[in-house]
Amino acid sequence: MVRMSAEERRESVVRAAISEFAVGGYNGTSTEAIARRVGVSQPYLFRLYKNKRELFLAATHRCMEDMVAVFADALEESPDGDPETVMAAAYFRLIGDREKLLMQMQVYVAVATAEAAGDTEFGETVRRDWLEIWDLASGALGSDGERVGRFMSYGMLINTLVSLGFPADHRVWQSCFDMTPDSAAE
Repeated sequence: MVRMSAEERRESVVRAAISEFAVGGYNGTSTEAIARRVGVSQPYLFRLYKNKRELFLAATHRCMEDMVAVFADALEESPDGDPETVMAAAYFRLIGDREKLLMQMQVYVAVATAEAAGDTEFGETVRRDWLEIWDLASGALGSDGERVGRFMSYGMLINTLVSLGFPADHRVWQSCFDMTPDSAAE
């Protein structure tokens, strides 16, 4: 049996955390469930991440980092394409992994909940990661604030439609600049 390095174990813990938090959210997910999914003890988990909050933030960072990478790679692969269309198609591929979408939605809930309880540091950490997505989109779209706002707004609408399970041929998709889950895959 091959032993994993601490870094490989941390990576497997983050992946497991994304899977668990995506379904249960921050408050509804136990570190015990994450440890069990990875096949480690809870004390070992806490040697890698000092607490549940740190682990959730690591999982959040990974999700945001993955989104930036997906957009950047898509733009690099299609330098002559319309950046809005290229990033939208890449985003549909990303959220085809339902866990990534659900984790993203759970992150927004966790920030709102933390801030309602007076914890602003949590949200500040997440906002720093989210701003990387905004900045990448802004750079790709020529720093056109209206266009960036529309793109990001469509992203949230898409999150909602996919989360609610609207099929690609449903009329609600018509407002998404000719981008449906089916057309984005083409």
